[in-house]
Amino acid sequence: MTHPRPQLTRANWTDLCGEWEFTHDDAEAGLDENWHVIGAVFDRAITVPYPPESAASGIGDKGLHPVVWYRRTFAVEPGGNRVLLHFGAVDHRASVWVNGQLVATHEGGHTPFSADITAALRDGAEQVLVVRAEDRNDPHQPRGKQDWRPEPHDIWYHRTTGIWQPVWLELVPLVWIDSVRWTPRPFDGVVELEAGFGGVPDGHRLDVRLRLGDEVLAEQSVYVRGERARLTISLPVAENRQELGRLLWSPERPTLIDADLELSGATGTDAVRSYLGLRTTGVREGRFTLNDAPYFPRMVLAQNYWPESHLAASDDELLREARLVKELGFNGVRIHQKVEDPRFLHHCDRLGLLVWGELPSAYAFSATSAGRLSREWTEVVLRDVSHPCVVAWVPINESWGVDHIATDPAQRALATALYHLTKALDPTRPVISNDGWEHTTSDIYGLHDYTPTAAGLLSRYGDTARVESTLAGSGPAGRRLLLEGRIPGVPVMLSEYGGLSFTPQAGEEWHGYATLADADALLKRYDELTSALLESPAVAGFCYTQLTDTLQETNGLLTADRQPKLPVDEVRRINRRPAAAIPVEEVAQEYDQAKRRSGGE
Repeated sequence: MTHPRPQLTRANWTDLCGEWEFTHDDAEAGLDENWHVIGAVFDRAITVPYPPESAASGIGDKGLHPVVWYRRTFAVEPGGNRVLLHFGAVDHRASVWVNGQLVATHEGGHTPFSADITAALRDGAEQVLVVRAEDRNDPHQPRGKQDWRPEPHDIWYHRTTGIWQPVWLELVPLVWIDSVRWTPRPFDGVVELEAGFGGVPDGHRLDVRLRLGDEVLAEQSVYVRGERARLTISLPVAENRQELGRLLWSPERPTLIDADLELSGATGTDAVRSYLGLRTTGVREGRFTLNDAPYFPRMVLAQNYWPESHLAASDDELLREARLVKELGFNGVRIHQKVEDPRFLHHCDRLGLLVWGELPSAYAFSATSAGRLSREWTEVVLRDVSHPCVVAWVPINESWGVDHIATDPAQRALATALYHLTKALDPTRPVISNDGWEHTTSDIYGLHDYTPTAAGLLSRYGDTARVESTLAGSGPAGRRLLLEGRIPGVPVMLSEYGGLSFTPQAGEEWHGYATLADADALLKRYDELTSALLESPAVAGFCYTQLTDTLQETNGLLTADRQPKLPVDEVRRINRRPAAAIPVEEVAQEYDQAKRRSGGE
């Protein structure tokens, strides 16, 4: 089983998922009546981490319940260690008690939090854990595609309330490794590590070993005092640069470097495992670059929603999702309006898939929503910054929550501020301020165009002149594409196109963009649309809508239960055709230049 936090794992951890006690609190009486102390009100059983709206939880109540409570017991023997309690995600606001003591509060439904619960434990007794979660129909909180209506409509889905990612315990010494952040600089022959510590290191030694399997690539030790330590670790490529090509990460060769970290001192020893990928990402001269060479992202839009469990998923389901993307011939995935479980990112790291990370939108603009978006997005970026698969960040989608961005300076300022906040947190990746249209400052112009014919796409994106004309006018949705003028060299990608579905039956709930009568017609149209983008020298990448059917959005290449609608080998063949924007000879030339810069063979 994959560790819930794959880039910072310990050998011993305790999974707290499974059956918990549960109750709704529609009258919001729980706090006044001390439910965190008195457990008799917990009248139902729920399977964590599946949300109570889902069938997999054992509850399956899709109604609006703004407050829910959870309770379970557990046993733990600290043995002189600290005990950490971890939550992958609780939507939207959480309060956590252990044995009646408040140990943690957290706001943000898509990001993790932890608590040192040692002081709340009772010697030799059964420990009682209680969680209260609030998830209101609030347009000012980041909610993504969770519907505010009783039943899903248009492109929105059932809500996901409360605990929806793993819960687990870890025992650590009095001073422990709390976080790791990897910043690869492969063409400089180094990796930067920033480690954060729990407790107060005082003369502790941090030992770091980087491995490729059993082969040791580098070792370094440093004595640490204070809450953080920064190391620059030299790799073999610094003296022997022909090694670089062997170590670089890409979708075609997803090489991962294992990392062993050990913090030792008078308080004990904490040993953790991590990993990293050596790669760079950026933009140059109208193209996306990977490892300093032009690269054409061929992505698919993934809602990552499951009929029985909604936004939550098992590790096996997350792995299968990544494998399906790869089998269909895509080299990347745009996770849409969701912050995905880190285990999914781990599978993308391992299998070789590019990922665009995206913040779930709020639906109203205010100081409250701006603050919530900024805080939660900061947590998202810092959580995922070390994953090599993540190659771009998207803080806003289609002006959701900033509907008047074209005319309201404050809304425009928020999009630009989120762009710069992201660059401050992570200067190594491209950032798209407002994917779809109405871009402020962006490193990639991601455009959404559901034109149903290849001729329509070519009329807008067939060559550089037509792309420039399109960018200068109103987009397909009738909104300006750029709010601050064209910046030369920024790549243009169709980050949503297609949306093809079968013609719905009479009375069938349906939302899509173009319908075809059968699989043959759907495959033919998919081929035409995708080939039009691949044949354009001015398009730097694409993202097809979408991977799977999701409730009434029946425009997936797969059904909701992940069965292919089209021959997988045919879709893969179409997706893997050469892209005119990056001629084969130019890729070879760029690759040779990169090798010469690194001294490679």
